[in-house]
Amino acid sequence: MQYLNTLAPLAHGRGTAVALGFFDGVHTGHRAVIGAAAQYAAAHGLIPAVFTFALPAGSAIKGGRIFSQAEKHRRIGQLGIEWVLEPPFEEFRALSPEQFVTQVLLGLYHAKAVFCGQNFTFGKNKAGNVALLRRLCGAAGVTVCTLPTALHEGAPVSSTRIRAALCGGDLPGANAMLGQPYRIDFAVRRGHGLGRTLGFPTINQVFPAGFQMPRYGIYITRVCIEGAWYPGATGLGTRPTVNTTGEGPTCETFIQNFSGDAYGENPVLEFCQYLCPSRRFDSLEGLRACVQDAAAQARRYFAGPGR
Repeated sequence: MQYLNTLAPLAHGRGTAVALGFFDGVHTGHRAVIGAAAQYAAAHGLIPAVFTFALPAGSAIKGGRIFSQAEKHRRIGQLGIEWVLEPPFEEFRALSPEQFVTQVLLGLYHAKAVFCGQNFTFGKNKAGNVALLRRLCGAAGVTVCTLPTALHEGAPVSSTRIRAALCGGDLPGANAMLGQPYRIDFAVRRGHGLGRTLGFPTINQVFPAGFQMPRYGIYITRVCIEGAWYPGATGLGTRPTVNTTGEGPTCETFIQNFSGDAYGENPVLEFCQYLCPSRRFDSLEGLRACVQDAAAQARRYFAGPGR
């Protein structure tokens, strides 16, 4: 898969079939739109592409980010897309709907077909809707395909619902709407070494500004480091037992059967099951027992059928 991170012509000898959207989370509704573009491109000899956009770090325009850019790209790439067209939002936010179609879709990407959800909006101040997109594209001979809204438990799937599920510790609901398990891939930071002192060395990851955090608490997780997967027990929160300086929340994972050094790495941490809320223990021994119990539950979880 290739990337174009500015508004520039896509040099190729074929037209494109372009899926349109921000696609935060690449959830089941997004996957339907992207997959339809890829299938259409394969059937008509076109280049399958996704047009999305990059927001400044910490931007809340679309709500808290669900995935890193790398994870978002990975999930898009699984669906048969050859090009991700991802200019900064500022480069095109002032374009009218007519300018967006004429200058971007036709002028830069030579679109022959575009795909979107039923509630898609575009252009300055979201002035364009699907009806206008059909009219503008139809005049240029471009096919417009809209995909029905994906449903989960009878209600529309949305990034907003996924964020709410994560905030509530509802991993089954979040994962069902995502179509794949929720995961992060943030860099490992050096902590205070307390875990090693207590007999369970951990890796520490910090959610960057602008990212959605799941509910604080203890989770069964699994971790991928250098291509190998390990069971994990993760504490997400402010570490109330040992935090005496008012530090912000961290994501601290005890990785069973791993003794390497992951500093500077970006391991994949996949959230499997929410166990319980965070709490303050009266002693470090109580904290140690909690971690050991979570580790035991993780072992049982991954020893189960189909794990």
